[in-house]
Amino acid sequence: MSTTSLTASLPVPARADRLRAALLAADFTADGLLERLGAAAYAALARGETVPALRATRGDGPLDTLVRLFLLQRPVAPDRARAALPLDEALADGWVTECPGGEVAATVDIRPYGGPEGEDWFVVSDLGCSVGGAGGASGRAEGVVLGVGGASTTLAGLTVRMPVAAALDLGTGSGIQALHAAQQAIRVTATDLNPRALEFTRLTLALSGAPEADLRAGSLFAPVGSEMYDLIVSNPPFVISPGARLTYRDGGMGGDDLCRTLVRQAGDRLNEGGYAHFLANWQHVADEDWQDRLRSWVPPGCDAWIVQREVQDVTQYAELWLRDAGDHRDDPARYAELYGAWLDEFEARRTRAVGFGWITLRKSGAAEPSIVTEEWPHPVEQPLGETVRAHFARQDFLRAHDDAALLETHFLLAPEVVQEQVGLPGAEDPEHVLLRQNRGMRRATKVDAVAAGFAGVCDGTLSAGRILDAIAQLMGEDPVLLRDRTPEAIRLLVAEGFLEPPAATG
Repeated sequence: MSTTSLTASLPVPARADRLRAALLAADFTADGLLERLGAAAYAALARGETVPALRATRGDGPLDTLVRLFLLQRPVAPDRARAALPLDEALADGWVTECPGGEVAATVDIRPYGGPEGEDWFVVSDLGCSVGGAGGASGRAEGVVLGVGGASTTLAGLTVRMPVAAALDLGTGSGIQALHAAQQAIRVTATDLNPRALEFTRLTLALSGAPEADLRAGSLFAPVGSEMYDLIVSNPPFVISPGARLTYRDGGMGGDDLCRTLVRQAGDRLNEGGYAHFLANWQHVADEDWQDRLRSWVPPGCDAWIVQREVQDVTQYAELWLRDAGDHRDDPARYAELYGAWLDEFEARRTRAVGFGWITLRKSGAAEPSIVTEEWPHPVEQPLGETVRAHFARQDFLRAHDDAALLETHFLLAPEVVQEQVGLPGAEDPEHVLLRQNRGMRRATKVDAVAAGFAGVCDGTLSAGRILDAIAQLMGEDPVLLRDRTPEAIRLLVAEGFLEPPAATG
């Protein structure tokens, strides 16, 4: 997309309800697209490949017209456009425009998006960012506003969903997080350094039938001052780069300072019990433990759960984002120069690799906060919002219960936990026993015979101490010694979600 295309005025949302009604009438929804295109073409479109969808929409019905117009971004004949939408209003309000040849073309990308409760939403973004395969995914202009991507849906799935008074979407982009937040918050504030992004958020909310948000321009927390929130979400421009060429991805601070600053400052804007969710990149610095670096970011009074999902060495990382910007299509000498600048920056900062992941804060006010950092590159089951909420509830429980109180608790084995025995075929006894979760984080942990037997009878009927006494009798062990050595294993099973205390299940 050229920079000049970003100077055109954006649509006016005043009559967005009329356009929304037309889109719904044509079944221009996530479910409608899947049915019309078929699974293969639908998946290809999500990857930015348009050829299968073009072949699937060769008809002249309203849905085919809308797919070609707003998703594939092909001009259509005016009579076809008029049959699919209120054309005169759409032209007047700027959703579409007349081409020199008389055809009608879209001015923005309108993408159907299914909400968590089956809502039919529409995310509005700049043209050209999601079509044409690899060519359509690079070479973006500095002020471009992107639509829904994998990072957007990941963050939406991680967010704890519960009714709140005030929510903040920091760096809103096309408004997808603000759209989600509008379903749970009385008041939603959305900020962005790019004023065009705020206009796209306005369009996304209007076309989705959602309440308006309080839109504010500015960097980081500057637009909201000292205002307090129950929920903060941010998919920030987290790319660690040698400059700030592209507003949508480059933070403009050195190294991972932008992500660190966001996390550190969030604590002062969270109400008690509030959550802050961030996607982030962080440096792996020579002679420093990445987990220690991330723990130092956590603000006072906040519990934290930090999950590293992927690590790339600096060459992989530089290549990823050079391709994202389309720099690999430039003159080879220019590409080599840019590549070298990235490596120079990493060398100067003693950066050996870059981690990708999630950071969640919960304002607990605890004197001894729970800060969990872990590497988890394995598949998970989204949405994870309830898993995140339960994680922090379990940390509250463990913090409040000493070993004696732990043994008085009536635990429940978490749903979807199964036991696996691992060993050589035909062996009388397994080499070891695994407990495995089939939901949420999908963890697996090795346990001994006592822990496996303990977990297997945790149905809430007996206290942990009574269960251990029974196991001691069956195994011929001293019940006092067993009670002394088992709480540590119970704490681990609770912390990782294999066992649920009553307080975490309500």
